[in-house]
Parts: sequence; C-alpha cells; structure tokens
Amino acid sequence: MIKFILNNNDIETDLPAGMTVLDFVRYRQNLKGTKIGCREGDCGACTVLVGELIDDRVRYRSMTSCLMPLANAAGKHIVTVEGINPNDGSLMPVQQAMVDESGTQCGFCTVGFVMSLTGFCLDGVSSPTATQGSVKPRDLAISAVDGNICRCTGYKSIERAAEQVCERLAVGGEQFVPGYFSNITHRLGELNESAAPAETRAVASALVIAGGTDVYVQRPDELPEINASHLFCDDDLRTISENGEHIELGASATVTDLLESPVIHSIFPRLYEHLKLVSSTPIRNMATLAGNFVNASPIGDMTVWFLALNAEITLNTGREMLLRQLYLDYKKLSKEPDEYITTIRFKKPHSDFRFNFEKVSKRTYLDIASVNSAISLKVEPVPGKSWTPPALNDNYPAPVDTSHLDYFITDAHVAAGGVAPVPLYLKETSSFLIGRHIDEDTIKKANDIIQEEISPISDVRGSEEYKRLLLRQLFRAHFLEIFGL
Repeated sequence: MIKFILNNNDIETDLPAGMTVLDFVRYRQNLKGTKIGCREGDCGACTVLVGELIDDRVRYRSMTSCLMPLANAAGKHIVTVEGINPNDGSLMPVQQAMVDESGTQCGFCTVGFVMSLTGFCLDGVSSPTATQGSVKPRDLAISAVDGNICRCTGYKSIERAAEQVCERLAVGGEQFVPGYFSNITHRLGELNESAAPAETRAVASALVIAGGTDVYVQRPDELPEINASHLFCDDDLRTISENGEHIELGASATVTDLLESPVIHSIFPRLYEHLKLVSSTPIRNMATLAGNFVNASPIGDMTVWFLALNAEITLNTGREMLLRQLYLDYKKLSKEPDEYITTIRFKKPHSDFRFNFEKVSKRTYLDIASVNSAISLKVEPVPGKSWTPPALNDNYPAPVDTSHLDYFITDAHVAAGGVAPVPLYLKETSSFLIGRHIDEDTIKKANDIIQEEISPISDVRGSEEYKRLLLRQLFRAHFLEIFGL
C-alpha cells in the first residue's frame, strides 16, 4: 500500500506504483485542476507541490506530476490547485496577484504558474540561494516559473504577478496557503512512523526508477504496469556529505539537492548561475544524478559536470569505477542489468581549485544542449612569482590583469557533451594541460588536441562543423571566465 496526504485527505492505495501522480489525481480522485499538457515535463500544466518532512519541517518543491510515479508520493504531502483554494471562495495571494496583473488569458497553464509561485512562497524565499543573498528575491520568483510555458500572455504580466508576490512576502502578515497546512508536519510524522522502510517498498527488478524524468518520457505507456524498484524515496541514497578527502553524494540526490547543499555551495561559488542552465525548476527538483549518468545521453549536463570532477561511482554490487569508465558506446554501459549506482564521490577541492561549466542550446533555459563542457583545474604560481587567484567565494570575479602573472596547471580534467556517441572525458586534452603555463599558446594547442579527440555528427542540434566551432569557443570561455584571459 502507498500512503500519503493529498491536499487535506489521507490516501492509502494499492494501485500500481508506476502509475503517474497526474493520472491518479485526475482519474482516481477527480481533481481536474491539474492539467494534461505535454506529458514530457516541459509545459508545466501538471505542476503540483510535493511536501517532504525533513528535520521536523515540511519542505515543498514543485514537480511535474506527469513524470512522477505514485511510488514517489509515498510519505509525502501532494498538493494540487484544489488544495490551496480557500473554503470561502476567496483567492490566495498568489492567485490574486495573477488576477490583478492579468496573468491569465485562456487559463490552461495558469494552474501550473500558481502552483510554482506558491511553492516559491513556501520554500523558495528561504532557500540557501536566497538566504546567502546571491540572487534577488524577484529573480528567484521568476526562476520558480521557469518550467511553466504560456502561449498567450507573453509572460510580462506573469512576471509582474511574481513581483507583486515578492512585495507581499516582504511585507508579511499574509497567509499564502490554507490553514490546514499548519498540521501537515504532525500528520506526515505519524504517517512516516507507520510506513515500511524504503528497502521493503522496492521490488526485485532489473528496472530501477528514481526521479522518472527521462524514463517516463521514453516509456510512458508501459511503466505503470511494470514491477520496478523505486529508489527516489530511499533516504540513504539522498545524502550529500564530506567524507575524509572526498565529497560523497547518494545516487538519488537531485540537482536541487546540489543547489541547496552548503557543502556543494562552498566548492562551486557560481552554482546557481551554472545549474540554472540545467532544465527547469520542477525537473531539477526530480532529476537524480545517477539517473542522468545511466541515461547515457551524450549531452547530459550533470554527467559532463561530474566527468570534469573525475568522479567515481559505486554500484550496488560493490564495484567501483571512474564515471568515465561507465560509457562504452552510445547508450551502452559497463554494468549488468541488475546493477545500479549507489554512491558518487569526488576529491574535495582546495583553494587552488577552479571550475567552470558552459552550455549552448537553442534556448538559454529549459532546453537540452547542442554542446556543453566543463573543466576543473588545480593551479599554482610559478615559484618566485607573486599571484593571488580570484577568491573562491566570489560569485562574479572581475577579469584578472594577467600581464604580470606567471602560473601553471598542476591537474586538469576536461569533459564535453554533444561531440561524441557518449558524454566525453577529454583524456588527451586533460593530460596535455598538466604542467603547462596558462597562456594563449596553451589554450590554442589544447583546442587543437580537442578537435582530434571529438567526433561530432550533424543532427537537429547542429552540423558537425558547428559543434566543433562551439566546443572550441566554449573551451576558450572556460579560461575567460576563470582567469579573464
């Protein structure tokens, strides 16, 4: 039995764990406010809020219910638009802001926008990104609806509604959700005390599902009826921690988990800027790191990111390997069907560490890459030379005057996507960079080596020539962003 809270109602169901939450709320609970749109996680019309009890408080995140298996609702508070409507027929502040600013026309997408903005009011305004002061609340509010598409308004009226919501939040004193939310923490606590451990909920199966953001796009009709091991709710696979000289991450940690982790923030000062390029807020809330890895897409953003960290993975069988060793050929992995990733780790960087991620796509946000690339470097000044690198905690370092600098690379890892049948670790380029001074000649020669290592093909995202040119420019952009070269 799968137990959770839907709006203000306790749910206990023996329906297939693979059924989507969208189909459950619409066809089994007759809650038709949540809309069916693309069924691929792109349009946001099916957005719901998912509340999870963490450290004695409920954290809410927006998710696309069309890609969310019912198993992932276990022990959670699922909120549809019906669940935020007051009983007296009035409007909540987010709904009123959309009305005041004419943020709706045909109305089909409006529910998704309202749910995403309500999620921002509940948790986004207090997220680590917000509290660290690196991003303005207005920008975070608008970012909260980056997974919602509207064909009518042109978005400006919706942006004004988001701004109004921010102003009302700043003033305070308003209730953004119905009163029954105040008792959800207690109710989830009781529910989870009686729930079966995560491992007993999993079914012995070669099919492993975590966030579902890819597999439910590829196999939507068959998954509801397939017995699968659902690992998204396994707390042991959601951790992010320091362990000696390594940073360790559970395989089911999501992209948003990275974004909200103090450990990861301390390593990647431009984390929000970089991860904003990865899909949309609801998908980042669902998509797991291991899912991105085993999807084996040649343009997987997080795969390229962790390849550049020279990450290692551990499988459930105890086997360990470098992430780059997982990829044999297009969609062919160095693992058995019943093996899955449990842990990801990379060496803890120190003050000499530099990292950058670049991505080019047809749209800046909510799009897959034409080409992406990441690089990590360790650098040292030449003995006897004076050099202070840009501060690690500086989000936007000013270009460095390099005319008097003389420093070299002590370790390097470069990766790229969209230029080979697999997410590509650029082994020869990485080796070449070690021991080299950082200057124009090094960048040019490394770029020439890159062109020998890659094998892009022409497809809908660009020609072979275009992709070669893109990667050449992205590689140069790494040094521009890190060193001002």
